[in-house]
Amino acid sequence: MTTTSGAKPDRVDVCIIGAGASGAAAAKVLTERGLRVVALERGPWRTKETFGGDELANINRYNLWPDPLLNPRTVRDSASGETRTELFCPVPQMVGGGTVHWQGWLPRFTENDFRLRSIVGDLPGTTLADWPITYDELEPYYTQVEWAFGVSGAAGANKYESWRSKGYPCPPMPQSRYAQKFHQGCDKLGWNSFPTPQAALSQPYNGRPATVISAFAQQHGDPTGTRSSALNVFVPDAVATGRYDLRPDCYVREITVDSRGAAKGAVYQDATGTTYEQEADVVILACGAVETARLLLLSKSAQFPNGLANGSDLVGRNVTFHEYSAAVGTFDDPIYAWAGGGYVSASSFEFYEHDDNRGFVSGGHMAVAGVGIPLPINWSLPNRPAWGAGAKQMDREYFNHSLAAAMVVHDMPQHDNRVALDEEVKDAWGLPVAQITLTPHQNDLAMGRFLIDRSAEILEAAGATSVQKVYIDRITGNCSHQHGTTRMGNDPDTSVLDRWCRSHEVANLYVVDGSPFPTGTGANPTLTIMANAWRVAEHIADGRAATS
Repeated sequence: MTTTSGAKPDRVDVCIIGAGASGAAAAKVLTERGLRVVALERGPWRTKETFGGDELANINRYNLWPDPLLNPRTVRDSASGETRTELFCPVPQMVGGGTVHWQGWLPRFTENDFRLRSIVGDLPGTTLADWPITYDELEPYYTQVEWAFGVSGAAGANKYESWRSKGYPCPPMPQSRYAQKFHQGCDKLGWNSFPTPQAALSQPYNGRPATVISAFAQQHGDPTGTRSSALNVFVPDAVATGRYDLRPDCYVREITVDSRGAAKGAVYQDATGTTYEQEADVVILACGAVETARLLLLSKSAQFPNGLANGSDLVGRNVTFHEYSAAVGTFDDPIYAWAGGGYVSASSFEFYEHDDNRGFVSGGHMAVAGVGIPLPINWSLPNRPAWGAGAKQMDREYFNHSLAAAMVVHDMPQHDNRVALDEEVKDAWGLPVAQITLTPHQNDLAMGRFLIDRSAEILEAAGATSVQKVYIDRITGNCSHQHGTTRMGNDPDTSVLDRWCRSHEVANLYVVDGSPFPTGTGANPTLTIMANAWRVAEHIADGRAATS
């Protein structure tokens, strides 16, 4: 038990740990339903004036990747047992979380994503499981988030999408040269493609101007303030209620419990180094799958000696991380892949659903990717000199002529792929860091190879003069998508949370980030994370109203 040194704040209805996509979505719903909410966010609360192109000069300043000195992570290969410290999987550490730095791709999951185990049966070596909820249950909340954000898209353009109760609020973003190439390649092959749904405004919406299309779209904050994000939409909505107390620069050390084993509150250290305990009737974790698991494991007590809500020893297990990889093509005509970053993209679900004939389970989202940093895609071309006149010559010849068709690997959950505590490596606050143990399943590698081959075919059909395939041989943590460490399910013996993302063991403890996902699926998860957080927050509010 951590000793507190500051005066105890007033007790509130709900304490949310994290103010990123899921935490801010839950805060909006709860405060608009009349509940008093305190949010404790590890990172700063930045404004648009603090963002700009100079972020490129200091890659750690933008609060996306974990600082290797303050908050390192260790990664362990389960086969060799070798442990290394590295920048594995970005942890957005600021108000708004990863939505401040994203490209904003917001595809929906499909109906089959929620029942993959029923479709494919047992996959040896995995813990593949159906979700305890269905697409039909989540669909209204998909719509709520899309219309709150003003998502730009074309309903029905993806012929593989599941049913919708409502179209998109804004039409698709204007096509870029690289999006045109992707569509051309798919058309020539007879494959369906569609404009990627974007968290960006193609036209003025709800009093906000159309999004400024900038090369600094991915991994950078938006200095114009026109991007749709939790920072620009959900947080202001919650603040406007007068019932949202958002405290940035607060490091939560543990979740405390009372004598009955219920969650009592959060012990945290503020920017001055003072330690407080914030008590609440309900505690919600929204830290991302890695840090949520770590916080639960750090929260040990007499009632929970192995970590809070971890009587089943499942907290941290079944972790999944999407892996991005790509086929890189070069073209005679200019592509200008840096123009607009990833705001103006194109996608295909042609190989998203499971097909027994492929020899592996499931599939993934393929899309054309703008550079976003912006850095030249041609830096990934083979035989490129690292420096000097030769490197400059390749930049001149290929900078505007290179294009990447990327894919997302739907990696399979495995019991021994997990987040645990590294008792030998401590962070700047003296606490054990997250240790990630991860070995890819052969299904992951086969899927990655298949999707990269299909991406290469799209580029070739679009007229690429050369194509370089970048296959994966492991999950490197190069993507910010994290899932599965507190999976939800109906059986307490095989899951940490119930269908409402409430702990089976702690009745007033909820998790609303990607941790509850039984599977990672093959698409960007943030829309589903926010929709599920909205669903859970409404359930909490309904329960409070029924007992008041």
